[in-house]
Amino acid sequence: MADKKDQRTDSLEGLMEKLRLMRKAQEEYSHFSQEKVDEIFRAGAVAANQARIRLAKMAVEETGMGVVEDKVIKNNYAAEYIYNKYKNEKTCGVIEEDEAFGYKVIAEPLGILAAVIPTTNPTSTAIFKALIALKTRNAVIISPHPRAKKCTIEAARTVLEAAIEAGAPADIIGWIEEPTLELTNKVMTESDCILATGGPGMVKAAYSSGKPALGVGAGNTPVIIDETADIESAVSSIIHSKTFDNGMICASEQSVTALASVYYKVKDEFIKRGCHVLSAKEADKLKKTMMKDGALNAAIVGQPAAAIAELAGIKVNSNTKVLIGEVESVEPSEAFAHEKLSPVLALYKAKDFKEAVSKAERLVADGGYGHTAALYINVNEREKTAVFCEAMKTCRILINTPSSQGGIGDLYNFKLDPSLTLGCGSWGGNSVSDNVGIKNLLNYKKVAERRRNMLWMRMPEKLYFEKGCMPVALEELRSYYDKKRCFVVTDSFLYQNGYTKPIERKLSEMGIQYTVFSDVQPDPTLANARAGVKAMESFKPDSIIAFGGGSAMDAAKIMWLIYEHPEARFEDMSMRYIDIRKKVYTFPKMGEKCIFIAVPTSSGTGSEVTPFAVITDEKTGVKYPITDYELMPTIAVVDTDNMMSQPKGLTAASGIDAMTHALEAYASMMASDYTDGLAVKAMKLIFEHLPEAYKNGDDVNARDHMANASTIAGMAFANAFLGVCHSMAHKLGAYHHIPHGTANALLINYVLQFNANEKPVKMGTFPKYEYPHTLERYAEAARACGVSGKDDREVFEKFLDKLTDLKHSVGIKDSIREYGIEEEEFMRTLDEMTENAFDDQCTGANPRYPLMSEIKKLYLMAYYGKKYTEPSEISEEEIREK
Repeated sequence: MADKKDQRTDSLEGLMEKLRLMRKAQEEYSHFSQEKVDEIFRAGAVAANQARIRLAKMAVEETGMGVVEDKVIKNNYAAEYIYNKYKNEKTCGVIEEDEAFGYKVIAEPLGILAAVIPTTNPTSTAIFKALIALKTRNAVIISPHPRAKKCTIEAARTVLEAAIEAGAPADIIGWIEEPTLELTNKVMTESDCILATGGPGMVKAAYSSGKPALGVGAGNTPVIIDETADIESAVSSIIHSKTFDNGMICASEQSVTALASVYYKVKDEFIKRGCHVLSAKEADKLKKTMMKDGALNAAIVGQPAAAIAELAGIKVNSNTKVLIGEVESVEPSEAFAHEKLSPVLALYKAKDFKEAVSKAERLVADGGYGHTAALYINVNEREKTAVFCEAMKTCRILINTPSSQGGIGDLYNFKLDPSLTLGCGSWGGNSVSDNVGIKNLLNYKKVAERRRNMLWMRMPEKLYFEKGCMPVALEELRSYYDKKRCFVVTDSFLYQNGYTKPIERKLSEMGIQYTVFSDVQPDPTLANARAGVKAMESFKPDSIIAFGGGSAMDAAKIMWLIYEHPEARFEDMSMRYIDIRKKVYTFPKMGEKCIFIAVPTSSGTGSEVTPFAVITDEKTGVKYPITDYELMPTIAVVDTDNMMSQPKGLTAASGIDAMTHALEAYASMMASDYTDGLAVKAMKLIFEHLPEAYKNGDDVNARDHMANASTIAGMAFANAFLGVCHSMAHKLGAYHHIPHGTANALLINYVLQFNANEKPVKMGTFPKYEYPHTLERYAEAARACGVSGKDDREVFEKFLDKLTDLKHSVGIKDSIREYGIEEEEFMRTLDEMTENAFDDQCTGANPRYPLMSEIKKLYLMAYYGKKYTEPSEISEEEIREK
């Protein structure tokens, strides 16, 4: 007997009152502990399991469909397998936590679930949905099919009464006593989520309700029996599945395609097992019975094979298991090509596996997209299986498995989740492709505490320094690395003037064969690098010595990379990244063919200790900074003897380049205690020794300290990275052929002032960088370099003056214009240069995130040598005013 409250759901008013009570119950239930929820969940499962026979009888009696004994199994499955799957799953409060990463996941219920129940599986589906609702602290209101309302409501009531006895709120499960379209639609629009199991029309209505819906698509499961399959097992499995509850599970097989070589063996096996293969005349009769007005005749759904045959006027044995129609067409016009929800099968012959897959594809397309497909095959036929899996647009692909029992999960494969609601993904017009379970019925709060990324210090494997160290350091090639063939990369000036002779003598002395590539250009290009690689491929070295300034080392690094990995694409190597550890492109492992020895002859680039290489695309003229720690040299040899002959221009440009390295590394968002010390030491050395090295190139002490400063600054920025000054300098040099160090010198004061702005600005994105504080950082560096003042701002301004004095002392001019760059030409390239500078890899570590309009104004100020003004406070026209 239905109680008074149940009867109230006959009307719209009564339904709304029921939903109000359920919402109140769900709010109460949402605060239950995991222990209590699990107790209620178990009680519901136990009660449903104990009622499995009673409910199965009610379902067959009310609907006239299916097999009592099979519905008993389905009810048992819905209770036992669902409980077993989820009994230990966390669904309350914190369900996942990682303290090291500061991450936790909190599970929250959705609210009220609207559960639409089909007539084909009325009690098992109701049990399933009621149990997963209880486990997830949701309320659920059942909308039964009109032809299965009594048994569906009884299944829900059975679970509810057990849940209440275990402590659940009284209204946590509800139902529509007398279902109508109006009431079902109201339930869907008033719920928080819809669990829709049923026909395409009902599922479409659920998705059109305006509420989140978990619906399922129609099944039209095709089966292929390959010539390598175990025929006896395959046919037995198909019959077992197709006769289960008279074929009403949506994953049930609808067609079988056997390869021609085993077709008659398959057919004979079906007959042997009690199936009836229809004659052509019988098949025509059955087609007329199966389809009514272009749709499946409801009268055959869930009926035994003999009863369906009788409806069609076909005489078969009363124990016939399945009716099989031999057909050829897989088009929609073929009645056997559709879902039949009964023990009726289509049987196709295919000349080969390719044709069988083609037929299966077409059958899936006719009403089975996203659901299930099955293949019987020798498990060692991996290639064929892969072809089948790739071709099938279904969310369940079953191998050697009865599809009814296999598709619902956990019976024939224990990783496939048990469920009686099978999502079909976008192929079937569904929002989910899973076997629906508790994960679909929870909201997940992701609590993410701020954490700092791991940082690092990466340097060459070995670093040698002090005047005269090179011959001793090169001994490593023979004594430690046992190398026999060395490829020396340098430029024509150094080679022709005999600067490579000490290296050549040492290699000869050690019995190491060598060749010298001396065609490195000042701004090495890809073509230049590829020419070197061609020579390497001929010589086949096991070691590389890069001897020279930044250009020689950059070119040698690229040659090394292409030589070891000719398949690597430059476009991939130069790909931009936010975090070097998360780059889309993964550099290949270096050092498999060659080790790399870097021997600098100038004091500025620091390339001997960095993972950077700047290469120019000769076709576009654009410089690309390429970064990866695989490009880090194996050995760095910093010998002042190689730097004594630097001309004044190179001494000045490289010295200020090293200073810029130190300044940008110190202000970088990725700066650390490890890099800070290096950066400050480099600044102090440069302030103290660059003027003397410039003035008197023979001063060994000055040269020695500048050599160290360059390498130390290189180690700092190799790990903390650079900033927008380098981004802008790369492009200024590329477009207007200003030496890189000079370009940095012309821009660095403007960038320092830009970064030190104390007003609200856009800051870069890196977890360690918590707030804009670059002025404070610059003041720290300034004080370390001997600058004092009453506050950070005064110290910073004096630091700028000190830096300007340093630049003047080595002949650096005050504006880009003074280097002969015509205004018209500069303006012509300005927009493109600005965008490319913004996109430069170095921009990402800058503490202030620059807008392109700001970069453009910085370029303009540097061009004219104007006093710095905050870019947001001045127009381009005002900067250009003479």
